[in-house]
Amino acid sequence: MNNTIFINIFRFVLLILTQVLIFNNLNFMGFINPMVYVIFFYWYPIKGNRALFMVIAFLLGFIIDIFSDTMALNALASLTIAYARPVLMRFCFGVNYEFQNFSFKNTTNIQRVTLLALMVLVHHLIFFSLEILSIAHILLILKKVFATGIVTLILCTLFSSLFSPKSE
Repeated sequence: MNNTIFINIFRFVLLILTQVLIFNNLNFMGFINPMVYVIFFYWYPIKGNRALFMVIAFLLGFIIDIFSDTMALNALASLTIAYARPVLMRFCFGVNYEFQNFSFKNTTNIQRVTLLALMVLVHHLIFFSLEILSIAHILLILKKVFATGIVTLILCTLFSSLFSPKSE
C-alpha cells in the first residue's frame, strides 16, 4: 500500500483519539471545547478520491459523535466541510488550485491559514447552529462559533506547523 494511505490512516486515528480523550474533556471558560479534528480536512491529499473523502469525513464525524454523544452534529458538519473544500480552496488559492501540479508548498502562509480559518468557521457555524437550533439565540451561536473557532484555529495552526511534512 501507498505511504500516503498509512499516513492518512494514522492521522485519522490519532485525531480521533486526541479529540475524544483530550479536547472533549477541556472546557475553557465554561463553553470552549476545541475541535482539532477539523485539521484532517486540511491535511487530506488535494487530488485524492472525492467520494472516498466524503465517506472518510462522515466516518470521522460519526465516530467523534459516538464518543461525544452529539447526535450526528459532527458528522453533518464534517460532511459539509468535505463537500465545500474545493470551493474554499478555489476561493483561497484562486486559479492556481485548478492546475494538476498544485501543492501547498507553492502557497503563502496567509492563504493556508485563511483556508483553515474558513474550514473552521463553516464547520462551527453548522455544528453550533444545529446544536442550539434556535434563531432566537443567534448571539449565543455567534459567541460559541467565534470563541471556539479562534481556539480551534490556533491549535490547528500549531499542529499544522509542528506535524506537517516539509514536502507539503
